[in-house]
Amino acid sequence: MTQNTLWFDQVSINDVDKVGGKNASLGEMISNLSALQVLVPNGFATTAEAYVKFLSHQGLSEKINQRLLGLDVEDINALTSAGSDIRQWILEAPFPEDLEADVRSCFAELQQDDLNLAVAVRSSATAEDLPDASFAGQQETHLNIVGIDAAIFMHPTTWKASGHVDAFSDPLIDNKDSKKRYRADVLVEDFAEKLETKAQKEIKKAEKRFGEAFDKAEFEATNPKVLKYRAEKQELLDKLGRLLEEEKLDEVKTFIEELGIACPVSGSKNWTDVRQFNLMFGTKLGASAETAMDLYLRPETAQGIFVNFANVQKTGRMKVPFGIAQTGKAFRNEIVARQFIFRMREFEQMEMQFFVRPGTQKEWYEQWKETRLKWHKSLGLGEENYRFHDHEKLAHYADAASDIEFNFPFGFKELEGIHSRTDFDLKAHEEHSGKKLQYFDPEINESYTPYVVETSIGLDRMFLAVFSKSLQEEELENGSTRTVLKLPAVLAPTKAAIFPLVKKDGLPEVAKKIVADLKWDFNVIYDEKDAVGKRYRRQDAAGTPFCITVDHDTLEDNCVTIRHRDTMEQKRVKIEELQSIIDQEVNMKNWLTRM
Repeated sequence: MTQNTLWFDQVSINDVDKVGGKNASLGEMISNLSALQVLVPNGFATTAEAYVKFLSHQGLSEKINQRLLGLDVEDINALTSAGSDIRQWILEAPFPEDLEADVRSCFAELQQDDLNLAVAVRSSATAEDLPDASFAGQQETHLNIVGIDAAIFMHPTTWKASGHVDAFSDPLIDNKDSKKRYRADVLVEDFAEKLETKAQKEIKKAEKRFGEAFDKAEFEATNPKVLKYRAEKQELLDKLGRLLEEEKLDEVKTFIEELGIACPVSGSKNWTDVRQFNLMFGTKLGASAETAMDLYLRPETAQGIFVNFANVQKTGRMKVPFGIAQTGKAFRNEIVARQFIFRMREFEQMEMQFFVRPGTQKEWYEQWKETRLKWHKSLGLGEENYRFHDHEKLAHYADAASDIEFNFPFGFKELEGIHSRTDFDLKAHEEHSGKKLQYFDPEINESYTPYVVETSIGLDRMFLAVFSKSLQEEELENGSTRTVLKLPAVLAPTKAAIFPLVKKDGLPEVAKKIVADLKWDFNVIYDEKDAVGKRYRRQDAAGTPFCITVDHDTLEDNCVTIRHRDTMEQKRVKIEELQSIIDQEVNMKNWLTRM
């Protein structure tokens, strides 16, 4: 019988052939340190035997051998393509049941004294030992981030410390004829975006003209028109950023007039002066108006994280770098609150504040930019729909800031912001509260105020992004059309719909038994109304990834027909295989490991 796992204290440097070089070294190190009475965390390794079994499971090794057959080892592109295919197959391949059971058993034993135990998972990939990929397994699992639920109402001094009371505003401008209100900076940004649209038209014309021979990167770098449009765009944004930074609001109005920007509603260029618009929502707390205290509805969740920094760090024994995350309600007095769920006065915000050692904030800032973009792209909404937009005007607390913009139906707009907030927040809260918010770093034997890298995303606009790209009208080969909601399978509200072919002959009973079995792991529904084709279309429109049909053959062979939403492919499978097939597509873990 295959030995799937070995504990590190069972492994020495002589067991390279059993567990690989890294695991053998870890086992040897743990044994030596234990002999010196040094306490080190234990762990376990999956064996070489287990890996061979995994590759043999469901014919994966044969599939890999076929892919490598006849491959030209001198062809770098072919090798890269084959490597990418094989990696994806390995990531998507199901585990042998006994291997999964052994790994889960070992993990449960590790957790027996601490259910919140953080665990690092390390592969044997050699690239992990490169300087820029050190201990990559731990970096990608984000073991050092905890969640909290801070209060919506906090002492008003909180918002004084954060700078919101004095500096949380946007430039407002009204059109005198239409009586419509706009953000002055957005008017200029939208005007500048028209120049990018012109550049994209030139790129598309060239792409159509040159076909497969078209080198997009070279064209963008050399074409005079593209360079001209983008230079003009950047010049406009640079000037806007400078005027806002210097708070020259009268010159912002002049700038809008010089550009000939008209009201989108009336076409009028008759503008008011530009004014600062306070985004804070104020209220009162107290029994009477005379004695009531000024209070604010929080405009962001970040400040609740900063107020709780010391509490989380000490009780969780967190070591820098670490993050605190929160999803919660935020409130803003929006200038333009009429874009469906893109801009709302009350919205759901998801934020993470990542605390780092001073001097490392720029590295972490770049890392979180790439990590978050990678996460967004993993949803499969189209890589061309994302771009970075670096801020021309930085917030009072930031030394770097960038937005991940998404191509919404109304154009590219901010989806997520990444900010390097320096040490402004903790120092400000320390000053106003009189409580020490420093961290003692045992690695350098020094106390300091951590710097902060923030990622912040609106849940509502994230929903809009997913929904707007997922809802599609497809023309089929037979000339008909179908409405399909191609939600990422992990996000689909219903994972599978189970149908009996007809409402008789014992088929509903079998279908309901499948529902009863699957409902413990997935959100599934039962549907017996109308013809199967109509039921398929109904589930396509609802975004259900799988439809499972029970027919008369099911009673004989215990197989059902499973249909995939996106490809409309249908195949017969055993009823007992349904759980693993669905899980492979909708499991959050499987999705994240494919990022």
